Amino acid sequence: MHLTYRTDLPKDAPESVFAWHERRGSLQRLTPPWARVDFEHQDDGIREGARVVLRVHEGPTSFRWELRHRDYEPGRLFRDEQVTGPLKSWTHTHRFLPLEGGGCAVEDDIELEVPVLGLPLTPTLLRRELDRLFAFRHRRLAADLARHARNARRPRLTVAITGASGLIGTGLSHFLTTGGHRVIRLVRDRRRLADDAVYWNPATGEIDAAGLESADAVVHLAGSSIAGGRWTEARKKSIHDSRTKGTELIARTLATMRDGPRVLVSMSGVNYYGNRGAERLTEDAKPGGGFLAQVTRAWETATGPADRAGIRVACLRAGVAISPAGGALGQMLLPFKMGVGGRLGSGRQYFSWIDLDDLVALIVHVIHDESMRGPVNATAPNAVTNATFTDVLGRVLGRPTVIPVPGFAVKAAFGQLGEEALLWGQRVIPQKVLRSGFSFDCEGIEDSLRFQLGRNE
Repeated sequence: MHLTYRTDLPKDAPESVFAWHERRGSLQRLTPPWARVDFEHQDDGIREGARVVLRVHEGPTSFRWELRHRDYEPGRLFRDEQVTGPLKSWTHTHRFLPLEGGGCAVEDDIELEVPVLGLPLTPTLLRRELDRLFAFRHRRLAADLARHARNARRPRLTVAITGASGLIGTGLSHFLTTGGHRVIRLVRDRRRLADDAVYWNPATGEIDAAGLESADAVVHLAGSSIAGGRWTEARKKSIHDSRTKGTELIARTLATMRDGPRVLVSMSGVNYYGNRGAERLTEDAKPGGGFLAQVTRAWETATGPADRAGIRVACLRAGVAISPAGGALGQMLLPFKMGVGGRLGSGRQYFSWIDLDDLVALIVHVIHDESMRGPVNATAPNAVTNATFTDVLGRVLGRPTVIPVPGFAVKAAFGQLGEEALLWGQRVIPQKVLRSGFSFDCEGIEDSLRFQLGRNE
C-alpha cells in the first residue's frame, strides 16, 4: 500500500520545519490524543540509526512497534523504518520541500505491507485511520509552528513545571521543547531525578531551590483530581491541601530567591465563581459559594508570598481542557460511544471549556506577556450549556444522546461532587486574554471535539 499526505506551510522555511522535527517532544506532539501509545524508548533526535520503541494499545490488545530512523538529510528528508512490529513492512519518508516564492511543503510518503493475519485492522480501516492521523498531524504542526513564530524574536526560556506528567503538563512540556525552550520538571520521586528534573515534596515542605535558579518562569499545575469518588471529609481535605500546600511552597521559595524565576503561572479553576447560571463572568466577578469555590480562593491566595516579593503572578481560572487523552472528556467518552450518554440534570448549566492545545499555547502566552497578572480566565470565548455540549459530542461521535441523567440520580451517585462539578455551571468570558491579543485556534466546541477526536468526516 502506498499513501502520500502533503500540507503546504507558506510562512515556514524547510530548514525551520525540519529543525522542529529534530527537537525533543516532536513525535509526542504528532501523536494523536485519541491514540493509546506508550513511549518505551526514544533516542534523542532523528539522525541515522536513532530508535523509537512504542507500545500501542488497540482495544484489549497491545503490540510493540520498533522504528529506526535512516537516510538523514538535514533540512530535506529522513525516514522511519519498522524494525519489528505488527506490519509486514513500514517505511515512512518525511520530505521537506521548498515552495516557489518561499515556504515549505511537508510530504509524508508511506509504503507499507499488511500481514494476512494478526492485525485487527483491514487495509481499508487502516487507510481510514492513517487519513485521520495525518490530518491531525498536519493541523497541529501548522498551528504549533505559527504559535512559535509569534515569539521567535524572544529569547528561549527555561520553564519549571509542577505536574509535568499530567494531561496539561505533558502537552505543555512537549510544546515548549519543540519551540526550542528548556523544561525543568519538579518531581516527588528521587529516583526520577535527572538533568531536567529537580526534587520537591509539598507534604514535607522540601524543595530544591538551587535547581530552580536557572528557570525564567514556573508553571504550577500540580493538584489532586477532584474526581475519584464521593467527597468524604478526608477526601476534601486532601483536595484542599494538595492545592494550597504545593502553591504555598512554590510561592515562598520564589519569594526568597534573589535571581530566580520572575514569573509564576499558577493553575486555578472556573469553580472560583460557584454556581452562577447564565451570568457572564469576567475576571472582575465576585467569588461564588460551595466547596470548590472555597478551595479555589485559597489556592489563589496561596500565591501571595510571590506576589508580595514582586514576582509577576497569574492565576489561570481554567475551564475543562478538551482532550480524549484524559480529564473530563477522557472519562465520558466510553458511555457516549456506547450510546448511553445524555445531558445531566436540566442541561441548562453552562460548561466552560478550552481546547487543550489552546490552553497550552495560552500558558506560554501568559509567560511572555507582562500585562498578564492576577486572575486570568483560561477558557474558550464561547461557553456552552451542558445540553449543547451533549448534543455536539453525540453528533461528532455519531451516537445518540437521548438518555438524560436526572439531577437526583447524579446527587445520589456522587453526592456533593456530582452537584458542584456536574450540575453547577459557570459562563466564563476570557476578557483579559482576548484584550491581550491571544488567538484561539478552536473557538467553537464542535471544532475542538472534531480536532481532538480526529472526527472531521
